[in-house]
Amino acid sequence: MMNEQHELYENARNRIKQKKRLYLHFVIFLVGSVFLIVLNKFLNVWEQFDWFVWAILTWLFLLILHFINVFVTNKFMNTQWERKQTEKLVLKQELKIAKLEKEIAHEAKLKAESEQYAEEVNKKEQLPKNTENE
Repeated sequence: MMNEQHELYENARNRIKQKKRLYLHFVIFLVGSVFLIVLNKFLNVWEQFDWFVWAILTWLFLLILHFINVFVTNKFMNTQWERKQTEKLVLKQELKIAKLEKEIAHEAKLKAESEQYAEEVNKKEQLPKNTENE
């Protein structure tokens, strides 16, 4: 029970951090956009074309991706989804390990049987030699 509460608390804290970073990204985007416009239009940096538009659009695209990550993707890819995916992968690995162990056991059995057969053949081959020597 206590562990679940701690997990819920940590999940809420992580979501708050994600949202806080997104809002900070938005504020920096606004300030940065104004700065890019000032650079291009008022300080005449590469004034021959309006490069600030492309810079702002690229940054806006990245901001939109950040927004989608925080508010859309995390809605269905949350901690519970991660836990299910982890359990699926662990189960898959355990099945692979069990299969490999079964194959190793089968190969060990075959090896033991073939060694036993080889010993029996050697004993049978040596019996006629021993009887010939006598």
